[in-house]
Amino acid sequence: MLSRQSFGLNAVQRQSFVISLTAFFTSLLLIALVSVLILIGMRGMAYFWPEPIYMVTGKQPDGSAFTVFANVFEDPSGGDVRLKYSDSQTPYGSQKQLAEDQVESLDLIPESAEIKFQDGRRVLAIPEYIVVPSKPAQGLEKINAVMDEVALITAQIEELNTQRLAPIHEALSQFDKRDVDEDAPAREKLVASFTEYQKRVEALESTREEYELWVTFADKSAFVIPMSDIQSVDFVSRLSTFEKWKVVFSEIGVFLSDSPKQANTSGGVFPALFGTVLMVFLMTIIVTPFGVLAAIYLSEYAPHSALTTTIRVSVSNMAGVPSIVYGVFGLGFFVYTLGGSIDELLFSDALPSPTMGSPGIFWAALTMAILTLPVVIVATEEGLRRVPEGLKTGSYALGATKFETIVRTVLPIASPGIMTGVILAIARAAGEVAPLMLVGAVKFAPALPIDGEFPYLHLDRQFMHLGVLIYDGAFHSQTDGKSASMMFAACLLLLIVVFILNILAVLLRARLRKRYITG
Repeated sequence: MLSRQSFGLNAVQRQSFVISLTAFFTSLLLIALVSVLILIGMRGMAYFWPEPIYMVTGKQPDGSAFTVFANVFEDPSGGDVRLKYSDSQTPYGSQKQLAEDQVESLDLIPESAEIKFQDGRRVLAIPEYIVVPSKPAQGLEKINAVMDEVALITAQIEELNTQRLAPIHEALSQFDKRDVDEDAPAREKLVASFTEYQKRVEALESTREEYELWVTFADKSAFVIPMSDIQSVDFVSRLSTFEKWKVVFSEIGVFLSDSPKQANTSGGVFPALFGTVLMVFLMTIIVTPFGVLAAIYLSEYAPHSALTTTIRVSVSNMAGVPSIVYGVFGLGFFVYTLGGSIDELLFSDALPSPTMGSPGIFWAALTMAILTLPVVIVATEEGLRRVPEGLKTGSYALGATKFETIVRTVLPIASPGIMTGVILAIARAAGEVAPLMLVGAVKFAPALPIDGEFPYLHLDRQFMHLGVLIYDGAFHSQTDGKSASMMFAACLLLLIVVFILNILAVLLRARLRKRYITG
């Protein structure tokens, strides 16, 4: 048996050693955490940073010569370069990996531009001039004004489609269901109105198609781009540092407000951001009352018996169950069993097509509530145990019932502990991916769970999630550096979302602690 003097240290030295060791490992942890954040931040910001465009000449692996406009990325391991280029054969972009000796020249082209499309594609080329209806060719200095004109025409088309044609189409569908005659006056009037508005839409579309941007590639070949397809034109090769940062902030705005495009390799993440926040919100309002009530029962009402001890041990062990198991449980019980029963009772007219019997955001929120329930129960119990017994006794002495004591004395004082459990639940729910992929989260969802149609909140719809988007981006990152940057940008955004949610919860906890504990 070793004595306390085995290492030749006295009590003070041992204490100093323990403190130093603790500080050392804490520093390592902080360094690792900061390093991860720096890596994610730098790689994520690369998604928004405009890369200069070069004219690259060289030889293909088969020996043939090539000349292209390209973004050039050096392989960190050395020896290779990757080109993301556009040419007459692949105008919307491709990429190739070359050895350094295959590249003969790299020339920065200030007049070149990165032309981004509404659907996420892009073209690297030199803009020449703009074609507009009934006018001579316009110079590039008017490109913003022309894009505004095209946007106005597009808005008019969208207004006619949504405000005029869509209601008429719905009314005609109702006539079809009621077997209204083709020559009925009301039907003929609707058809005439539909034809008139359709002609106006076609005229506007025809006018819009006349707006064109002519560009040339490195081999001097011409290419025509409809102005209605263009999202932005950035002359990235001649931007100053300040102008590049303006582009970055503009791209961040698009990233937060736009939808993913090109198989989640470009565009934005708004649907995933919205789905993540909504799912966490629904999960929080579900798990909090159940977790708090369960903890109150175990702490204040349940007898001190073997059964109670078994329940507590089971709750603690539930926190260690792999998350994918909760996903399988949610799919089998919530979706197929409970959702299928709801379909038979409430949505029998829609069968065999399921309504609630398919994965959706409500089942995802309920599954995550079950997953995080042990965290909330344990944290709430700890908060309840810290309430001084003297306060409870004093409340009883003043004539309060047990229920009144819990509601007016115990819960307010224990509220900081409850909020701690909610914070931990939010952090875990926001970062989980595996169970969500089984019960509602998808790679791409065509519609948000919330819209302007009754019942406005569609709990049966599938949704997008930042974690799933990051998971999907990991596969694209194998071959596309820009897609990898988008994955890191989504990671950074997820961290920010979790941080903001936690900060809000911490502020609420601090307010509750100040009100009920410190006075």
